[in-house]
Amino acid sequence: MLGYLRLQLRFLLPLAAAMVVAAYVALPLIEKLTLRWFTRDISARAALVANALHDSTIDALASRDARRLVLLFDRTAQDERVFGIGLCGSDGGVFARSNAFPATLSCADAKQTAGLGDPRITLPGGAVLISRHPLAATENSEIGLEPTPELILLHDLSFIERRSLDTRRYLIAFLATLGFVVAIITMLVAQISWRGWIAGARALLRGDVVPVGPLAVRPELAPLAEELRGRLRQLEDEYRRARGPETGWTPERLRGLLHSELRGDEIIVVSNREPYIHDRDQQGVRVRRPASGLVTAIEPVMRACSGTWIAHGSGTADRDMVDLDDRVSVPPDHPMYSLRRIWLTPEEEQGYYYGFANEGLWPLCHVAHVRPVFRESDWEAYRAVNQRFADAVVEEARTEDPVVLVQDYHLALVPALVREKLPQATILTFWHIPWPNPESFGICPWRREILLGLLGSTILGFHTKFHCKNFLETVDRFIEARIEHEHSVVAVAERETFIESYPISIEWPHPTEGEWASPADCRHAVIGRLGFPEHAIIGLGVDRFDYTKGIVERLNAVERMLEKHPNLRGRFVFVQVASPTRSTLDEYRAFQQQVERIASRINARFGSGCYQPVVLLAEHHDHGQLIELYRAADICVVTSLHDGMNLVCKEFVASRDDEQGVLVLSRFAGAAREMHEALIVNPYHVEETADAIYRAARMSSGEQRERMISLRHTVRDFNVFRWAGRMLSDAARWRLRARVEERVRKHGLPEFDGR
Repeated sequence: MLGYLRLQLRFLLPLAAAMVVAAYVALPLIEKLTLRWFTRDISARAALVANALHDSTIDALASRDARRLVLLFDRTAQDERVFGIGLCGSDGGVFARSNAFPATLSCADAKQTAGLGDPRITLPGGAVLISRHPLAATENSEIGLEPTPELILLHDLSFIERRSLDTRRYLIAFLATLGFVVAIITMLVAQISWRGWIAGARALLRGDVVPVGPLAVRPELAPLAEELRGRLRQLEDEYRRARGPETGWTPERLRGLLHSELRGDEIIVVSNREPYIHDRDQQGVRVRRPASGLVTAIEPVMRACSGTWIAHGSGTADRDMVDLDDRVSVPPDHPMYSLRRIWLTPEEEQGYYYGFANEGLWPLCHVAHVRPVFRESDWEAYRAVNQRFADAVVEEARTEDPVVLVQDYHLALVPALVREKLPQATILTFWHIPWPNPESFGICPWRREILLGLLGSTILGFHTKFHCKNFLETVDRFIEARIEHEHSVVAVAERETFIESYPISIEWPHPTEGEWASPADCRHAVIGRLGFPEHAIIGLGVDRFDYTKGIVERLNAVERMLEKHPNLRGRFVFVQVASPTRSTLDEYRAFQQQVERIASRINARFGSGCYQPVVLLAEHHDHGQLIELYRAADICVVTSLHDGMNLVCKEFVASRDDEQGVLVLSRFAGAAREMHEALIVNPYHVEETADAIYRAARMSSGEQRERMISLRHTVRDFNVFRWAGRMLSDAARWRLRARVEERVRKHGLPEFDGR
């Protein structure tokens, strides 16, 4: 009973307090309305008083009888709302005044105050309101004075304050009383059904059956119990969405999450591209990191989490650096995790990587202007290589339920293959490229196999909600599955897959940030190395030679900008870094040649002497070289025609600790959904992109700083550790749920003890 009393008090007191607070919130409005009403009343009464005094005042003024006017004014001022009355004569002075009319108030001051929007003044006796009323000569009067004499009325406002105070007290008392009454009625009604309903709902949720007694299960509660069970998952979804941006994600926080939520669980990453490549040249074996957004995002996570990374060994000296189990510890200078390499023959690489993955899935998912090619032999190679990666995961797993992170479109079959051998594993698959609409994906002859392969995942992640929606619609179109759209869950053969968006990002802060040269030094170095004029405006593009990156559209926009604004010729230079990639494919070779032709044409049109407006750097640049270019550039242009996220724009922002520089960003890149302070463009619209580049070139330092500060906050808060942390947190919840369900399945529910 005491507990229920406390519950009632906890309900009654806050509600009553809320009513009181509401009263105080409403008071300013009430007081404002009260003042307006009383002011209107005073104006009406003032006109009435002036009309009543009109004739007597004119007669007394005509006879110059000031004493008569003083007596008249004193009698009239006995009204509680009239403070004093004065008459301003034609000479501008006070001809007569009541006793309370202040001697210090001149006619000029009174008239000036009365003409203001707020004609109030404060006197020793309190606040008064001034009104003026000109006197018109009557037919019987003999005055015709110029200027016209005026009555000055001083209205006492203290009664308004007294009545406002009464109103305030009545309002607070009324709302507080109303709150208590409503709360008491609500509690009385709730008590009628509280205990029985709650006990019955608890019994149903536990799966208990009590045939008789106060806790007997009520049949009418069965639909409610089903609804409550559904709400468990819905509440979890709402909680996850309500968390919003989480700041402060660091390697240490990620490690802490692993220790607290995935304690003792092993992490295995599977990707086609390896984070470190060993190549042999004339100086010996050289280690390099590939130019890959995937590696940029995942490698910091592995350094934070440890574990094993399984990838294709593609370097010329990779075999020489591994042990007997094809493993090598990385990073080379400070080993923090293990890299397991998979070896592919040239024929396998041609069919699996260049063929099915990059001639088929890549153009299919990017909806690019290149027709996807699907060959049976490529599909067979793709399937065989995916099986080898899945077998490597099983070999590396030390437990029956590892956490496996499968990366990208090269390994779409791996999740289901791993699931067959390790049914208890938690498999997180992240699709780094866009997912097309069902009509586009339907072109793929093996669409069903790819969908079932991905649905072997516990969690399947995409960059944006739009890509998640496309995937759910594709599943709905092509396979038999139960789809819960409100929870983003797909169930196939009782195996559920959670579909969610996890916008990928970069490492923040970068571990080498303290070693970076200043932006001024970087600019000086780039200008000297590339032969730019000292006053150059430097634009920058960083991409692989890929037709989805919009390099052609970007250069066309630069050309159009130089056409429209000749004043920038000789000053504006555009540096395009384009790393060669997939050069064995005809489409990529032809694309590289097309870019080179356009750059030569622009230089021929607008170049002169040593000035070349476009500098094409068709070679690989390591991270240090890119940082130097980012910090030297005035403008970074990202014009992807279709991109999952694009990390170049985030790397540019992260490098600009001087809070300068402008980002021009394609609306078709996933990053455009986060980085709203960039200049967002449609890369297919040459004029729009050219105008954006020109605007960036002319943007003031102050506007650059405002935009860059906001962009840097976004990249800082949504860094790669948050990306990984959200996925791993969701994985931990799913693992916990799976373990509880497994215990229930094996041991059943406990008997209800009647308590």
